[in-house]
Amino acid sequence: MAKAPVLTPRADDFPRWYQDLITKAELADNGPVRGTMVIRPYGYGLWERMQAEMDARIKETGTQNAYFPLLIPESYLAREADHVEGFAPELAVVTHGGGKELEEPAVVRPTSEMIINEYFAKWVQSYRDLPLLINQWANVVRWELRPRLFLRTSEFLWQEGHTAHATYEEARDFAAHIHRRVYEDFMLNVLAMDVVPGRKTVKERFAGAVNTLTLEGMMGDGKALQMATSHELGQNFAKAFNTRYLSRDGRQELVWQTSWGSTTRMIGALVMMHGDDNGLRVPPRLAQIQAVVLAIKGEEPVLAEVRELGGRLKAAGVRVHVDDRTDIPFGRRAVDWELKGVPVRIEIGPRDLENGTAMLARRIPGGKEPVPLDALAELLPEVLEEDQALLLKQSRERRESRTSEVSTLAEAVEAATAGGWARIPWAVLGEEGEAELADHAVTVRCLVAEDGSVPDDGDAPGNVAVVARAY
Repeated sequence: MAKAPVLTPRADDFPRWYQDLITKAELADNGPVRGTMVIRPYGYGLWERMQAEMDARIKETGTQNAYFPLLIPESYLAREADHVEGFAPELAVVTHGGGKELEEPAVVRPTSEMIINEYFAKWVQSYRDLPLLINQWANVVRWELRPRLFLRTSEFLWQEGHTAHATYEEARDFAAHIHRRVYEDFMLNVLAMDVVPGRKTVKERFAGAVNTLTLEGMMGDGKALQMATSHELGQNFAKAFNTRYLSRDGRQELVWQTSWGSTTRMIGALVMMHGDDNGLRVPPRLAQIQAVVLAIKGEEPVLAEVRELGGRLKAAGVRVHVDDRTDIPFGRRAVDWELKGVPVRIEIGPRDLENGTAMLARRIPGGKEPVPLDALAELLPEVLEEDQALLLKQSRERRESRTSEVSTLAEAVEAATAGGWARIPWAVLGEEGEAELADHAVTVRCLVAEDGSVPDDGDAPGNVAVVARAY
């Protein structure tokens, strides 16, 4: 009788495979309130690595971290009509506290433009105060009707950047810099995710923004996922909060602003873009455990070698974990580490010790081979870089092979509903065609220029719409 697979095969039921993997790789559990989640230590470790990598890139721009309150007076939201309208269905509102009805209800932040602008208006007085560059790592609440762990939850973790500038050009260039030099660089070089940088259509842009830049990734089932966004806010919020500065020539001017964010949704993307029927495949540059050294048997010479090797690998700069839990069957431990997607397993038993070798199992390309014990410390960094590059290559090949060039709306719908992406001239599709796509649960993910760059204008000649079904 055939052994049941550990995970539902992706080809049989991709959503079920995703849920199985989230649970069995111990990434997260559903929280007690519908739409919330408990992020387990292994999942949170991935987020911590993401935080560290992005935080370093954000700080290189001169941005500083701060923290703003979770509760926002409801009156603040009334100041920017488009923004309020965009978030109204998702708001959670606190009406009672300390056993009494509040004089003014407080909104649990869905994003912090409103409360941050209240303080920007206080802090900015002169051109000498600009640019003002602030980021916060926080949680937000957007009441989600169709929750799915990491992808859509009522509460999630993120970073949100907010900046104020003296000129339109400075704000525009800063939003573009975050888009490409922080987010795209991180996704390509750490997450090993091929992404398409582009510009959102008017219909899809952030509520209250004058332009939204996005990064779109293709998941394993061909659907798109919005990975991160950077917004030009123009002077919309500056007008609402009267955020002005005294210019060099003595005039009172409104500031120009940006906001930008990325979330724990990236953990879901990691699962769906790189995972396979055996579990996660974590990019080595991201992995909090790059290599696990497993003792096959509990004999003392084996345990001693496993621990000593762990020390040598750590000294070589590898993030390593020693698994000497020989009271748990070796096969079960190997399957668990495979599910968790640790890039490399190094397995050592009595016979390996006699031969002076270890079995090297590579999670990303697959396969096992014996390697001399004294060669591992030098070999492993090279292996990890090879596997990092392979993941990015596979992700790019998937997108390229499943993206169709089309010339009609019907062809675009056909490509998207068949589990791929389509590229169609924006001049052919237009806003009317975009509205028709919605009838087929297909959206314009972004607009790109003919050469694949990000267009300066949403209606620039030659713009191409990338359309797909999306999470």
